[in-house]
Amino acid sequence: MSIWDRLGEFIARVSSSASSGVADVVEAVRTVFSGDADLRRRVAFSVAMIALSAKMAKADGIVTQDEVRAFQEIFEVPPKETRNVARLYDLAKRDVAGFEIYAQRMAQLCGSGHANCMMLEDILDGLFHIAKADGLIHEREGQFLHRIAEIFRIDEAHYQAILSRHVNLGAADPYVILGIERGKPFEEVRKRYRKLISDNHPDRLIARGLPQEFIKIATTRVAAINAAYEMIERGLRHA
Repeated sequence: MSIWDRLGEFIARVSSSASSGVADVVEAVRTVFSGDADLRRRVAFSVAMIALSAKMAKADGIVTQDEVRAFQEIFEVPPKETRNVARLYDLAKRDVAGFEIYAQRMAQLCGSGHANCMMLEDILDGLFHIAKADGLIHEREGQFLHRIAEIFRIDEAHYQAILSRHVNLGAADPYVILGIERGKPFEEVRKRYRKLISDNHPDRLIARGLPQEFIKIATTRVAAINAAYEMIERGLRHA
């Protein structure tokens, strides 16, 4: 049975409850998949992405076709399961609980409990991918994403590094992308670069519970890291 079959069954079960909200969804993920940690991670990531993208759409007020396509780039949902995914999306969008409560519960469900948790960064990166799909990140989307980062305990410097992979921040970009201060010795820059590349190796992403489709999206993250490193290296070589 595929993850989408299991997820479809789970969504049907949760959405059949008249009182289903974020607390019910999170508790159901914990209990239904308690015997399989790997499957629970994968389901938790999917549920978090679906629910928080619904909350972001509600905050922004509209859902464009570009954003729908961006969502489909992260999740290749089988046709027979699209209805169930739409049910979870609508459940989260209708839920009277605010997006901050959703973010807090999803952080507890998916996160490591440590600051700058990689799996929570993956979720934030996915939300950025959807938000920028129509060509720009709107003000309300930007506010939403920044607040999600705060709740996820992603510090400001780390948030700026994530943001810079999606939005051009100007001349500081390469250093911001690598999350390192300008003027640091090149050996420190190289050490930071190698760590980022290691953290984003496909095997690490799969171990964190990301779907195969997200790994394709994550290649843009690696491309930004490579480009930033090469730009810094060229600049120091010609200095």
